[in-house]
Amino acid sequence: MTKQSLYDSDVYRAVRARLDALTPDTPPQWGAMTAAQMLAHCAGIQEVANGKPLRNTPLIARLFKGMIRRMVVGEKPYPRSTRTHPQYLQTDERDFDTEKRRLLDALQTFKETKGQPGRHPLFGTMTVEEKGWSAFKHLDHHLTQFGV
Repeated sequence: MTKQSLYDSDVYRAVRARLDALTPDTPPQWGAMTAAQMLAHCAGIQEVANGKPLRNTPLIARLFKGMIRRMVVGEKPYPRSTRTHPQYLQTDERDFDTEKRRLLDALQTFKETKGQPGRHPLFGTMTVEEKGWSAFKHLDHHLTQFGV
């Protein structure tokens, strides 16, 4: 997988176009989330990357945070149906338009922080390159999940 950065304007525009191709009825190619739930999941992760607190991290995740970080910033794509942090689980119905707006707002905030390393509540200090790549990698995983 070629490393791309969500901070790159062309990559950002391509991700936005993929999000625009998504509809409330777009079915997943794997997993159980609806398109609206996927948008809520991605928005939650992006909001934490932007500085929102991460709550109720299980002990196992704290113990293996180094391994998880390597998976997040590594070049290998995420395996399908990888477990997620409890804060990001989506089991309730979600409104597609509300969650899409929430994600787009979080992405805009993220893009505006270009050039600023950040501290992730689980992974610690992340370089600008790690932040840009990990944000793209996660979105790419879920947009691929929905075939867009």
